[in-house]
Amino acid sequence: MNGTIFNIQRFSIHDGPGIRTTVFLKGCSLHCFWCHNPEGIRRQRELEVYPDLCIGCGECLEVCPVQAHSLIDGRKCYERSLCTSCGACAENCFSNALVMVGERMTVEQVVDQVLKDKPFYEKSGGGLTLSGGEPLVQPEFSKAILQACRSERIHTAVETSGNSRWETLASLIPYMDLIMMDLKHMDSQIHRRVTGVGNELILANARRLAETDMPIIFRLPVIPTVNDSPEQVERIARFVRQLREHRSSGRETGGKAPQITLELLAFHPMAGDKYRSLDMDNPAAELSPLPKEKMESFRNIAETVFSKS
Repeated sequence: MNGTIFNIQRFSIHDGPGIRTTVFLKGCSLHCFWCHNPEGIRRQRELEVYPDLCIGCGECLEVCPVQAHSLIDGRKCYERSLCTSCGACAENCFSNALVMVGERMTVEQVVDQVLKDKPFYEKSGGGLTLSGGEPLVQPEFSKAILQACRSERIHTAVETSGNSRWETLASLIPYMDLIMMDLKHMDSQIHRRVTGVGNELILANARRLAETDMPIIFRLPVIPTVNDSPEQVERIARFVRQLREHRSSGRETGGKAPQITLELLAFHPMAGDKYRSLDMDNPAAELSPLPKEKMESFRNIAETVFSKS
């Protein structure tokens, strides 16, 4: 079995506990306008173009089978609509002005990469994290990777938007040790406007996850103009608190419920070059990171909500 990966990042420390290897799968069911990984949105392989790195060697013109690369009035040009993403130009670009994003890999190839750092996982409590894009867009491939890593006694985690059929998400649960799920807005119309889809399915899946024994870290990416208000942070924190209370109420007396927590993540405008390289509009280009004091005030709001549980 194989799937499409756009990055394997070793020694990650922000994608779950301990030192981890994060495998980024290509394809996403959302189109968040602030996406930090625009190269992960589309399922297919695609070419990133960095004109400032071009040294004018002309190799791409020679090897491109469909003449997507050309010279017009002495200027190097690229026509994306002609490109078949064969990768020949990138393979022959010595200055990395052309980079293919998306590699077909087998489960065995991915797991071989993950196993290279197994000693670090054991010492730090880390492991594998599947991210994206969206791992649930390639569910069978994701499940096979999780299964293989669990058989090697490696801690497994999945980062997801939760925007999938419950049956798809549930099929991965037996092979996960942790799930990290985004909650972006409680109003479905606003959620649809900023991500392309409503939030009904996401919230329903969050409720069903709370009925399992899976440890959950809900993540709130705080985005200027979207959810950077005390009211919205409080609504999401209340929702997560209710899930935690519901899980606890279903436990036998004295039984300890698996943890449900909420993390707030600050927006960072760090993907501008990626958008330009893919000829994609960047609607978040004018947004600025929130001041640390404001993020801290939002975290205090969430902590106050949880303290009432």
